[in-house]
Amino acid sequence: MQQIIGFVIIFGSVFGGFVLMGGTFAAIWHPIEVLVIAGAGAGALVLGNPGHVLHELTHQLKKIVVRKKYDSEFQRQLLLLMYELLQLAAGGLKALDAHVEAPKDSAIFQRYPLVLEEPKLLAFIVDNFRLMAMGKINAHELEGVLEQELELIHEELTQPAKSLNKIGEAMPGFGILAAVLGIVITMGTVGEGASSGEIAEKVGAAMVGTFIGIFLCYGLIDPICNMLKQLVGEEASTMEIVKVVLVTHVAGKPALLAIDAGRRLVQLNTKPSFAQLESWITAMEGGDDGGSSRGGGRAKAA
Repeated sequence: MQQIIGFVIIFGSVFGGFVLMGGTFAAIWHPIEVLVIAGAGAGALVLGNPGHVLHELTHQLKKIVVRKKYDSEFQRQLLLLMYELLQLAAGGLKALDAHVEAPKDSAIFQRYPLVLEEPKLLAFIVDNFRLMAMGKINAHELEGVLEQELELIHEELTQPAKSLNKIGEAMPGFGILAAVLGIVITMGTVGEGASSGEIAEKVGAAMVGTFIGIFLCYGLIDPICNMLKQLVGEEASTMEIVKVVLVTHVAGKPALLAIDAGRRLVQLNTKPSFAQLESWITAMEGGDDGGSSRGGGRAKAA
């Protein structure tokens, strides 16, 4: 909804201001110019990027439209999932095999559908629990491995926004290209004896190309790139939470302290307090055990 309001403000301010200054939509309605500029931009995007980047760009644009937020409920499910997995791992990492090999069939993972809907995050969780189960690895080694992996993931996730931003920067140039083509056509009509009024109309139409290129760059593509960057930042932060939880667990800390270490990395607008985290765990354990006290939840986590 907020994105729709933003686009309405942009279009209303630009085109509404144009009308208030005495302009008419007919003067700037030139679909062929839009075809030239947008088509050139789309072609450059396809030419300059491999298929997996274009696929990821399409996926991220869909997420912007749906605008699936990593809200407090998502953070609750992620933290509780990690807590349950750590509690299960306390009895031996081999106990996790059935869950990490087929997470969509796991009773534990099925309790947290919002996490199951995030394939990259889900793969990151199960892959690294497998890594821990395969052999001895200390906290320092695990942290180094996960930092390298997260760096590569972040680079891959930000590539679509970078590529789209490059196309946005080129849009004024494509607009000038369309304007030049319009001037070429105008010069052809001069030789055919066009009147000064007809020439002025065609020059004005040619200049619309420059306007469209600038408008697409700063009014549409640049805000979309910014939304993509924020989306990637939110997605990457969820993996950072998982990384910190796993490293803290491998360092020998109790499950509750490991989960709290991850909680501290949650973005401020959805970050739960420690008391809230503890109440979630207590409620979960109460449901599993037929009721447990707040203190009993702490004792079990430790």
